[in-house]
Amino acid sequence: MPPLTNEQLDQYQALTQRVGFVPLTGRTLIEVTGPDRGQILQSFTTNDVKRLTPGQGCEAFVTSPQGKTLGHLFIFCETDKHWIDATPDQAQPLIEHFNRYIITEDAFFTDKTAEFTDVLVAGPAAESLLLALTGQAAPATRPGQHAVTIAGQPAILRRVEIAGPQSYFLQVATPHTAAVIAALHKAGAVPCDHAAFESVRVEAGFPLFGLDIGPENLPQEVGRDARAISFTKGCYLGQETVARIDAIGHVNRLLAGIQLPVDVPQPLHELKLLATPSGGSTSQTDQSVGQITSVAWSPRLQAPLALAYLRRSFIKPGTMLSTSHGPAHVVGLPLAASA
Repeated sequence: MPPLTNEQLDQYQALTQRVGFVPLTGRTLIEVTGPDRGQILQSFTTNDVKRLTPGQGCEAFVTSPQGKTLGHLFIFCETDKHWIDATPDQAQPLIEHFNRYIITEDAFFTDKTAEFTDVLVAGPAAESLLLALTGQAAPATRPGQHAVTIAGQPAILRRVEIAGPQSYFLQVATPHTAAVIAALHKAGAVPCDHAAFESVRVEAGFPLFGLDIGPENLPQEVGRDARAISFTKGCYLGQETVARIDAIGHVNRLLAGIQLPVDVPQPLHELKLLATPSGGSTSQTDQSVGQITSVAWSPRLQAPLALAYLRRSFIKPGTMLSTSHGPAHVVGLPLAASA
């Protein structure tokens, strides 16, 4: 896998050491209205949505009756509505799922994806830059939000963790996106491309539904229990399975970080992760212990970094694995906290 180009490396450094921005066009944005919206979201997601007050948000999973993952999303609370913010192409399946269970409740799910754009702003200087542009401090809680004005246009500023702890979404009406981007650039934020964003996201260990998470996964396999699952909120669809796993104490596999060989070829998703037996053999008959989901070049490691589901006995950082192209090993994520 090739390293980042010099231009992409400068963008990565902006997102991790200064401030950069990336328009994340196409992210799913669903407006939830109606007096029963809180109860519906409470009954069909893993987190305690009813405790949210206007300006607060949470991360959550949407689960099937069998407790498998149908979605991974942010939920933000406003006075008269909630917002769902998720990966692209999730509006139709999520709305159909929620509507399937609405009988007499007054709750309405409206796809607003085409009307708004999320612009990611990230880096240590992001908070001060956003304060200078909007006149308001960034949300103090994570996730959290409040309304702002930028370049004369209304926007919603949301604290998220998708690119590490100092990252934010600016939700902007799509026709106003160019003006907001121009204002960010003029203020000193660096425009960044998808490759730089992926490097930062994978180093932060943030998974994406449809890439790192799918309907074959149990929520606890993703390793975001403290952020996305409430074990005290009471009943919701799929809660029996989630609670049973919590009572047992573990799942059999977890999402982890893997440093891969520098010269590993693509397609990386087909690369087998093998247990390294005693004696250091790398025979292809060795035990397969994991499945790669995302891969990006890590400037911190100067090597490809993958997110992968590993058998539980192999997830300890430093654990050596092998591949057909050389040794690999488990690294703790986020890298900012472990490198």
